[in-house]
Amino acid sequence: MHSLMATRAKPNKKQNASARGKKAAWLGGIGLRQVRMFCGLVLFTYLLSHFLNHALGNISPAALHAGVMWHLEIWQFLPVAILFYGSVTVHAGLGLWALYQRRQFRWKTLEPLQLILGLSVPLMIYSHVIVMRLGSVLYDQDRLYPQVLYNYFVASPSYRAWLMVAVMLIAWTHGCIGLYVWLRIKPAFRRAMPWLLAAAVLVPLALLGFYQGGREVAREATSPQWQADNLAPANLGTPEQQQTLEAISNGFLVFYLGLIALALIARAVRAIIERRGGMVRLTYDGERSIRVPKGLTVLEATQRHNIPHASACGGRARCSTCRIRVLGDPAALPQPSPREAFVLASIGTGDDPSIRLACQLRPTQDLAFVPVFPPRNVAAARKAARAARVGEERYLVSMFVDMRGSTKLAESRLPFDTVFIVNRFLGAVSRSVIACGGQPNQFVGDGMLALFGLAETPREACRNAVRAAAAIGAAIDELNNFLGHDLPEPIRFGIGIHSGEVVVGEIGYRDHMVFTALGDSVNVASRLQDLTKSLACETLLSDELRATAGLSEQALPTLELEIRGRTEPMLVCVVERAGDLAAVLNEDLVLA
Repeated sequence: MHSLMATRAKPNKKQNASARGKKAAWLGGIGLRQVRMFCGLVLFTYLLSHFLNHALGNISPAALHAGVMWHLEIWQFLPVAILFYGSVTVHAGLGLWALYQRRQFRWKTLEPLQLILGLSVPLMIYSHVIVMRLGSVLYDQDRLYPQVLYNYFVASPSYRAWLMVAVMLIAWTHGCIGLYVWLRIKPAFRRAMPWLLAAAVLVPLALLGFYQGGREVAREATSPQWQADNLAPANLGTPEQQQTLEAISNGFLVFYLGLIALALIARAVRAIIERRGGMVRLTYDGERSIRVPKGLTVLEATQRHNIPHASACGGRARCSTCRIRVLGDPAALPQPSPREAFVLASIGTGDDPSIRLACQLRPTQDLAFVPVFPPRNVAAARKAARAARVGEERYLVSMFVDMRGSTKLAESRLPFDTVFIVNRFLGAVSRSVIACGGQPNQFVGDGMLALFGLAETPREACRNAVRAAAAIGAAIDELNNFLGHDLPEPIRFGIGIHSGEVVVGEIGYRDHMVFTALGDSVNVASRLQDLTKSLACETLLSDELRATAGLSEQALPTLELEIRGRTEPMLVCVVERAGDLAAVLNEDLVLA
């Protein structure tokens, strides 16, 4: 019995290895960004407590004094003080490191503003902190609200008070941006956003208490007794002590500006070294190649060349939406950092070396890759949609394309792999449509509606739609060859095409408007696509579209079909393989 108990109590090697693996995985999730975030939260908490203390000035100077005593009890408690000053040092140092390390800024986002605000706070607050904290530590000066408010509202020019208000608002804005960048990818953020926005706006109103306290001190400072009680050398220090503190302040200013200058010089030196170290060519989705210096991440390279790339967290290795599939041999790539490996493992792709995070991968040789998630460019889509007037009747060609077997595919693969394959399919279809003069209009699951004729004659629109169907067939054949080792069977699809009068416009509600086409022509195209399943063909196009396009009747045999929703049968051209339409178009051109 004792032997059995001892055996049970002693952990085996597998348990120890599992525990070490979990610990290593947890530590892998901690990087410089996580450390900076933690330090920022500590500083934001301190700033919030400072605002709440200022708010007591709306009650009375006595309430303001009582609040600051509690504030000092908390933040000067030794463990809390070590945490606070350590966070100040680390957060400031990581801000300077971010200035050096970040090779490409997205100037249309909040990132540069956050960095500039963060770096400006020490320049605006250093004098106040040195006088308050070092004066207390070195000379035991008793500076509290009466002395601070007297200095800002009576002894100094009025701009000093406004400078203090500005630095608190800048620090608050910097912290709110940091919280927004951190929380915006959280599932509950949308629900909490109205409350967080209200807090971000209302909390700074506590500065009214700072103003009220300053007015009260300005009135009381006219009394000689008040001055004797609050402006003695024990409170403000001797002239020699003040000169020493001023010299320390000047030294800090030179030191801090020197650090910023050093970071900027280091950036320039690094750029020169990287250019001399060689360039690499990045091929983006097989469509565009760019040359960039070695050392840039893939995401920074795409941003530098204004290539849209999904990145919900802004390149902070937190959301994984920037991930890419590397084409070719992934063994030649640099090994993932612990943070990248942690993120990839958390989404179930840690065992696939071809999947990498674009914000972390710094290629050292030429690289071809495919983004997993397409970038969202709603503004560009709406701009293109407004080329046609809202509510206008137009003769358009509607094309529905649908991928077959995606549900079965999802049952046997990881969700990530399913999304990747569907996106590749829709990408190949969209490129074919655009190349032939059409416009991808709506994506529903693994299917797409495309429109032709927004800027063409009916004949050109019909011929372009047929040309697009042929191009889609060729593009899917290439995709099947590319993904042959990943798929148990080739991707299959169905296409339905019909033309006629439709109404185009933006349909939806408020911010959820979608440009689309409505009418019988769209419905018929959708039902023709459904019928390709039962007829075991890839394309069905109406005989009316064939005639409008001017294509030969002999080349496209017709079949009379019952169409759901129509009282009379309609003639439909059946094409077993979409790629065969290329020969039909070529034959028609020869006859013409």
